[in-house]
Amino acid sequence: MNTTTTSRQVFRAARAGGPVRTRMLRAGLRLLIASAAVAELALAAPTASAAPAAPVRTDHAAAQQVLERAVTGGGVPGILAEIQDGRDRWVGTAGVADTATGRKRREQDRFRIGSTTKTFTATVMLQLAAEHRLGLDDSVEKWLPGVVRGPGYEPEKITVRQLLNHTSGIYDYVNDKVMSDRGTGTPFLRHRFDSYSPEEIVRIGVSNPPRFAPGTDWGYSNTPYFLAGMIIERVTGRPLADAIDRRIARPLGLTATYLPRGDEPVLRGPHGRHYSKLMLSDPGAAVYDVTELNPSWGWAAGGVVSTTGDLDRFFGALLGGRLLPPAQQQEMFTMVPTKNWIPDTAYGLGIASQRLSCGVTVWGMGGAINGSWTYTFGTRSGTRMVSVNSNGDWNYPIAAFTDLLQAEFCPGAAPPAAPAAGTASEGVS
Repeated sequence: MNTTTTSRQVFRAARAGGPVRTRMLRAGLRLLIASAAVAELALAAPTASAAPAAPVRTDHAAAQQVLERAVTGGGVPGILAEIQDGRDRWVGTAGVADTATGRKRREQDRFRIGSTTKTFTATVMLQLAAEHRLGLDDSVEKWLPGVVRGPGYEPEKITVRQLLNHTSGIYDYVNDKVMSDRGTGTPFLRHRFDSYSPEEIVRIGVSNPPRFAPGTDWGYSNTPYFLAGMIIERVTGRPLADAIDRRIARPLGLTATYLPRGDEPVLRGPHGRHYSKLMLSDPGAAVYDVTELNPSWGWAAGGVVSTTGDLDRFFGALLGGRLLPPAQQQEMFTMVPTKNWIPDTAYGLGIASQRLSCGVTVWGMGGAINGSWTYTFGTRSGTRMVSVNSNGDWNYPIAAFTDLLQAEFCPGAAPPAAPAAGTASEGVS
């Protein structure tokens, strides 16, 4: 690994992917966008019986091998995984949490989860719908009059549901040229503490024309989740951070999970370091410590901080039907085909499904932000969960995450070879 340049200032987000390369915003902001072929999947939510049942694992030797390979072959600084299988809990690590001290990764370490935040935001929105405080078919204009104003936009035709399942057509602010120019290479270091309000992020996004008319196509975008967060705050009269804490974190005992408030740059509690090559493709690019950053541009789309244990608990409860009433649970898991995203995936309201090579379908979400990649998926019942985090944002660590799912849910299937060390993640929008 190159000499690490320590930096206590940073900001920017990315996104997670699947078995294919994932996109991480050029602007230092890429919140879960990917490049891949179109996944032609059913519009209706698959049921647990629609795919073969995943074999129960009694050991996790193959999972540990995947983690070791991600470090030795993939070149990531460190990787941490936690697997919940009924009463069985397994924690595995490889590499280091801090390249300066050599400290190993620990299960209590907190990290930024990027676009996995979207599942938290969507869950709060669906809870409000269950309380009849808003409707999924309400228009954006009803709740945020005058906010979506840009060339070609008709906010009265964009619904809350379309914000959550990426069918709104609203342009992704992370692809805006100004944001992109600020986020790649050394300009990112100069802009790492820039502060953005949700209104500013939305204005940046809608200053670009929509990708398609509402409801006519699918396209991953982070801007709609800022609008979703703004609607939640309008309905509740409280900050989104309060809603996530009161409605999800506290009831489930997620003591390490929170949405930073405002420009809060430092991770609370125990944590390792987050390392980045600033989205540069040069294998020899310098590695920077980007642990501290201004998370305001991620917010409702990618700002949450958590741990592998908390994520397993959250998704286990969500998949198991303990956070939403049946009607809203059905809404969340009504999937639509994804396009130009991740192969063998479908997307619901803040939740994704991925079909593995052995035919098993797993459910969850992934996300990335500078220096941190996270993936949490499990069975439709939520009884078996896998969470994994890498503290380096190059060499497509998502490939290792998919290998880990294969090892746990498709035992016996040979995982693909790890990428050559030194390859940076592709910075595309």
